[in-house]
Amino acid sequence: METGKHGLIEPGPGIGAGLRDLTGNINLKTASAGLVAAIFGCSGPALIVIGAADAGSLTNGQTVAWLLAIYGLGGLISLLMGLYYKVPITGAYSIPGAALVAGSLAVFPFDQAVGAFIMAGIIVLILGVTGLIGKVMRWLPMPIVMAMIAGALIRFGIGAVNAVSALPIVVGAAVVAFFLSMRFLKAVPPVLSALVVGLVAAAVMGSFGGSDAGIRFVLPEFTAPTFSIDAFLAIAIPLAILVVGAENAQATGVLLAEKYKAPVNAMTIISGVGGILAGFLGGHNANIAGPMTAICSSDQAGENRDGRYAATVVNGVLFAAFGIFAGAVVPLILMLPGPLIGAVAGLAMINVLVMAFQSAFSKAAGYQIGAFVALIIAMSNISILGISAPFWALLIGATVSMLVEKPAVSKDDGSASVGASSVA
Repeated sequence: METGKHGLIEPGPGIGAGLRDLTGNINLKTASAGLVAAIFGCSGPALIVIGAADAGSLTNGQTVAWLLAIYGLGGLISLLMGLYYKVPITGAYSIPGAALVAGSLAVFPFDQAVGAFIMAGIIVLILGVTGLIGKVMRWLPMPIVMAMIAGALIRFGIGAVNAVSALPIVVGAAVVAFFLSMRFLKAVPPVLSALVVGLVAAAVMGSFGGSDAGIRFVLPEFTAPTFSIDAFLAIAIPLAILVVGAENAQATGVLLAEKYKAPVNAMTIISGVGGILAGFLGGHNANIAGPMTAICSSDQAGENRDGRYAATVVNGVLFAAFGIFAGAVVPLILMLPGPLIGAVAGLAMINVLVMAFQSAFSKAAGYQIGAFVALIIAMSNISILGISAPFWALLIGATVSMLVEKPAVSKDDGSASVGASSVA
């Protein structure tokens, strides 16, 4: 389907159809994938947000409002997109964006940062409404996008290996359980086996930690925005680029790797709306999330690709609940051993990484030099002008291919471009 024939937002089966088929698609595999994605998103990333709040000397109420905004709205995005399109399009927020904001809050008062959050959402919304992002994604060669995905997500695989050295017995037990379950327990999702065995091992070894979140159950405290040119340039523009050039681009590539049609315009528009609403609540953005989409769309969510959206729905419910009860839940979730959660998330992305590498470096698809450039830039995790590596991986990889390579197929055919897979 081409968006130009149907309006700005790509049509889908509809929320009614998603709800009707949901009960038949919620099973052990989809539920466990959604649970793992939620635990991943609510553990280490939450600590980054809390650290950013500490850097800005925010009150506990402002911190709780921030968490409510990004987790509550991120969960809502999962529910809306997952049910409407029946595709595992998962919402959350930009983790690099939280790190960007942490540095900015040392310079800007929080009310100006909140104004910048809203302006970032407006920028993303404009990019979606104009259809610009959809046009760019249809132009980008598929191998370069897949190479960016492989480079951006490989850190999770490497993190799983490093986690073994951090907690050898706990993480080692989880890894062994994952592969043994994959081989011998076809009815049990390997990622669930890894999580359960890892938690049992952590309990036996006494690896659960104390919480240093410093948040108590308090009501959210909302902050009135103040708009300034300096905050617009320093926060809003880089944050908007992170949302579309890192998170949404990663999620789009992951979905394409798993053979889904990615509604690029709708993903951008809802990320813009999510950013505006999150800003008014005091959060830096709510958008489509790359890593959580990767977990929910992977084979760990079940063999039935059409039913994996149920994992996103489960994740959305858990995310929203985490946001609503953030003041009470954060100290508990942060007691989980970080290396174990990182390892389980890395294991869940194995199939996504394999398919991304295969798509990126297939001789038939071409663009191999540009794909390699995109891979190493995404792996480098560099940040230039406040913009993270995935954006530069796509831009520089495509530029190199345009200079030195010819496509394996003609542009009229289009089968080597993202658009050929994202529209029907």
